[in-house]
Amino acid sequence: MTITAIDTSALDAGASTTASRSTTGPAAMQDTFLKLLVAQLTNQDPMNPMDNAQMTTQMAQINTVTGIQELNLSMQTLAEQFSVMQTLQGTQMIGRSVLVPGDRLAQGEDGAATGAFDLAGAAASVKVEVLTPGGAVVAAVDMGALEQGRHSFSWDASGYDGDPGALTFRVAATNAGDAVASTALTQARVTGTGAQAGALTLTLDDGSVVNYANISAVL
Repeated sequence: MTITAIDTSALDAGASTTASRSTTGPAAMQDTFLKLLVAQLTNQDPMNPMDNAQMTTQMAQINTVTGIQELNLSMQTLAEQFSVMQTLQGTQMIGRSVLVPGDRLAQGEDGAATGAFDLAGAAASVKVEVLTPGGAVVAAVDMGALEQGRHSFSWDASGYDGDPGALTFRVAATNAGDAVASTALTQARVTGTGAQAGALTLTLDDGSVVNYANISAVL
């Protein structure tokens, strides 16, 4: 009776998935392979035995699959450890102020409302308008001519009757009659850290959660 070579297609399919720490890991697969190989050798036709090339090919296949699974397991472990280290290091950010994309004005203890923005290019005229939740303009800050880059501004909100924390701002910048693009930035304080999809996240004092990669600056 001729015994055909071991079908390792199921093992090859398993190599494309992330290895687990269960009994279906590399050691279990090696044990299963050896049992199959022993059974094949025991029941093969003595007049037509498996040649060395077939045996070598099958052993190479199981070694490849096992190696991939072990590599996947190692990478998964490293990713988990890195995520934990990131979260621990992120705790050093608690209490710090950061700049994140947003148009909300930050309130200072002296009654000043502050914000920042990035200009995509030089502008001959830059004006910051302070807006109510309904979109009404309550104040304007003339910044004059500014170079490309990051700039900050301050507005005295002590005379505002409403809630200064609800105010937002927008930037109008032009150069030679053409609009210059800008990105509004808001200042917030970090109150907590966490992780999401392997990335460090920061919880801000307004309750929002942002990815650390989205932090424009640490103040």
